[in-house]
Amino acid sequence: MEFSKLLISLFIFQVFFPCHMSIQAAPANSDLFREYIGAEFNNVKFSDVPINSNVEFHFILSFAIDYDSTTGSPSPTNGKFNVFWDSDNLSPTQVSSIKSTHSNVKVALSLGGDSVGDGYAYFDPSSVDSWVSNAVSSLTNIIQEYHLDGIDIDYEHFNADPDTFSECIGKLIKTLKNNGVISFASIAPFDDDDIQSHYKALWKSYGDLIDYVNFQFYAYDQGTTVSQFMNYFNTQSSNYNGGKVLASFISDGSGGLTPENGFFTACSRLKSENKLHGIFIWSADDSKRNGFRYEKQSQALLAISH
Repeated sequence: MEFSKLLISLFIFQVFFPCHMSIQAAPANSDLFREYIGAEFNNVKFSDVPINSNVEFHFILSFAIDYDSTTGSPSPTNGKFNVFWDSDNLSPTQVSSIKSTHSNVKVALSLGGDSVGDGYAYFDPSSVDSWVSNAVSSLTNIIQEYHLDGIDIDYEHFNADPDTFSECIGKLIKTLKNNGVISFASIAPFDDDDIQSHYKALWKSYGDLIDYVNFQFYAYDQGTTVSQFMNYFNTQSSNYNGGKVLASFISDGSGGLTPENGFFTACSRLKSENKLHGIFIWSADDSKRNGFRYEKQSQALLAISH
């Protein structure tokens, strides 16, 4: 008799709280720390940057660009990527060395960036299929030569509509993952209408393939407050719904919420809300002059039981 009551109770519970209604788990706190490196050619090396053994650490080489690198005024190459970072100091040998010294380190490359030579770096495909074919081929070569683990998408100027961008980048990530060339991918949008229209189209079609959103919170105005930052973070988390949106600052202090003005207060608040999916910094090149003090502080915060 008691057993049948229990069954009835369980049945009623399942009717009102069916298990299949569970929504995909929201991203939780993480110990991921990421840092862009190599764009400014100031001789910064991987080994200069302090690495806390209790975090997951990603260096992001800046940048690989599908422009030719041999002429005085670079021109687009429709997906044929070349290395535009400081490869003298950030070479394949140095990638292997930092990864063998620190088992928690992975290294990625970022595509695009703001500028090349004296002009903007444009996303400028001739067609989806030709761009994807060239990009898969050229990036596979670079990724394998440099012993890399992932890619980051940081195009900021476009000669293509959002759907074309979405198809090109989505198919690129999908192919590189399916081929086992990369294990993770991220995007690096910021709060600008043209940027957001392109990246939100990509997110809508291919968000399931994008592991991290390196949102450039430092593109907001200098003097951003903690409460403004929290609002911005929540807005972008809803724009990239279900994504691991990382908190970020720029180490030259030129925009957004700075460590001096409460960045780590905001991170602690996010952590208490289970929303600190990681921290990234632009850039090691700029941090070199202050002795990487905020890299140390960021990692210390992330390393505390997440």
